[in-house]
Amino acid sequence: MPCNVVVLLSGSGSNLQALIDSNSASDSPARIRAVISNRADAYGLERAKAAGIETAVLSHTGFDGREAFDAALMALIDGFQPDLVVLAGFMRILSGDFVRHYQGRLLNIHPSLLPRYKGLHTHQRALEAGDVEHGCSVHFVTEELDGGPLVVQAVVPVATDDTAQTLAQRVHLQEHQIYPLAVRWFAEGRLRLGGQGALLDGQPLAASGHLIRS
Repeated sequence: MPCNVVVLLSGSGSNLQALIDSNSASDSPARIRAVISNRADAYGLERAKAAGIETAVLSHTGFDGREAFDAALMALIDGFQPDLVVLAGFMRILSGDFVRHYQGRLLNIHPSLLPRYKGLHTHQRALEAGDVEHGCSVHFVTEELDGGPLVVQAVVPVATDDTAQTLAQRVHLQEHQIYPLAVRWFAEGRLRLGGQGALLDGQPLAASGHLIRS
């Protein structure tokens, strides 16, 4: 049985496209069952439709608070019987109830080398700090914002003439490599969340996750 994946997004869906492309192989252990957005104009929905993937829109504007929206979102997601929920640019802070409901089967990608630069504007912050390396991180989601156990990180060297835009472009290329990799590991049963952190092939990953240098 393939691993059923539900993807949540709010924007263009470039990481979704990377997942779609990686899953096009006949031997892929993952199946993207649905793509859900809180924005009806998210281009990621068009990417999903072009790939023949079911889509749904649940706008957060019609709900009285985050908990009410998250409860409706959980019900929508669970209708697709997911083994894994993937956040791909989903611009909502998730409630504790939501995170606990999908404990161990909820992944996110963040455009920094966590634990550095949680939150927004990560590329600009890395440049302002004078960092010589930057990158992106896939992690299990916990109730701590951008703070869950790390699975895999891609390291990108920072050039002296980089802008936030040029740095972001190179980081995005790495995101499109490591997110499908992490999803494949999970779908193959190799990646799990243990009591002390992320496990790959039954072995604890380092605090920084699996490191890949470009």
